[in-house]
Amino acid sequence: MRIKSLLILMLAMPITVFAESSIQEFKLDNGLKLVVQEDHRSPVVVSQVWYRAGSMDEVNGKTGVAHVLEHMMFKGTKKVKAGQFSRLIAAAGGKENAFTGADYTCYFQQLEKSQLPLSFELEADRMANLQLTKVEFDKEIKVVMEERRWRTDDKPQAMVNEAFQGTVYRAHPYARPVVGFMNDLENMTYEDAREWYHNWYAPNNATLVVVGDVKAGDVYKLAQQYFGKLTPKVLPARKPQVEPPQIGERRIIVKAPAKQPYILMGYHVPALNNPESDWEPYALEVLAGVLSGNPAARLNQSLVRDTQLAVDVSAGYDLLERGRLSLFELDGTPSEGKTVNEVEAALLQQIEKIKTSGVTTEELDRVKAGVIASDVYQRDSMFYQAMQIGTVETIGFSWKILDGYQAKLRAVTSEQVQAVAKKYLVKDNLTIATLDPQPIDPNAKPQGKPHVH
Repeated sequence: MRIKSLLILMLAMPITVFAESSIQEFKLDNGLKLVVQEDHRSPVVVSQVWYRAGSMDEVNGKTGVAHVLEHMMFKGTKKVKAGQFSRLIAAAGGKENAFTGADYTCYFQQLEKSQLPLSFELEADRMANLQLTKVEFDKEIKVVMEERRWRTDDKPQAMVNEAFQGTVYRAHPYARPVVGFMNDLENMTYEDAREWYHNWYAPNNATLVVVGDVKAGDVYKLAQQYFGKLTPKVLPARKPQVEPPQIGERRIIVKAPAKQPYILMGYHVPALNNPESDWEPYALEVLAGVLSGNPAARLNQSLVRDTQLAVDVSAGYDLLERGRLSLFELDGTPSEGKTVNEVEAALLQQIEKIKTSGVTTEELDRVKAGVIASDVYQRDSMFYQAMQIGTVETIGFSWKILDGYQAKLRAVTSEQVQAVAKKYLVKDNLTIATLDPQPIDPNAKPQGKPHVH
């Protein structure tokens, strides 16, 4: 799972104004950070363990190992047999799962509040005592290969996205797919997964986020009880990883069986680096919202409704990236009888309009109002409150920046939106990937199948 945009995250998920009185943070002696948000509206608790380790920390030849280890974390410890973790949570009436991204790996449970000790006991146990056996690994790596086939090899647009990432990034590890390359998965060993686990899974490389009907002090005592005894590790040195400036337009064509063509375009842009002084990331967020943040946004209005060039089109931007660099992306699927070249020209025309004329006050107000409205109508999910906190903390910022997000967004001006478009959305900074659809074999069956973890 990859979080595309803080603006999208906040439009789709509940936004609470994070008053410092409702959130408390703690640091255990072994380096584990604990953030607790009290929410007493229902007797439920969400617990999430975030590890600051994702695919960007992998090395060539071992792509996908972060995701493979996520699967292996459900394979048992000395105390808990393989598969028993999920059964114990289900027996307690809870839900659980995990996800891996470029920047982090997260494990979560949602339970009745009295069951929080069970969550802590199980997570602390597998943080330190995972039993990584060759037998279990050999079974699970086949499941991961199936997942890669299902999510990427069977999905033409996913194949385009993977090729795009490898083209837009030449040096940065964001070029590599989170699920890994098939050749690396085929040659991966349980020793590779064990090495990853021993390198990165430690209390001093983790953040524990709890949201729900709890008292922060009580949660801290529980964390001390279950996680406090775990030993910190000396983490591997993280080398600076910088993407060289792009010095010319790049293009790639992907040929795959598909019904329709598809185009994906992206520009290198900055991610949030200094929450106090940065304004460009917030202007880029607003720009993405103006282009595709609602049904009345420019891309949908012009390309889908007015000209019917495309059946769908969108723009997106990641404000939060641990690598401190991001992309401003646009994509679209041409309508029947239309071409990717026509969609590309129309997308670029919309960008040029903003460069020359800026955006209207009405458009700015609509984007900003959307975020505020979601605060009113969608604050019922404790899970996504925890998601917001965990994402920001693991990226390397404090949860406190969430409290100022709306003010930063409100402060964005039309001139600033126009300025970032002029500065970054230029031809020499552009990468374009297109899908050239090939005939579909009517007898072909999917190569892979889905899996829970």
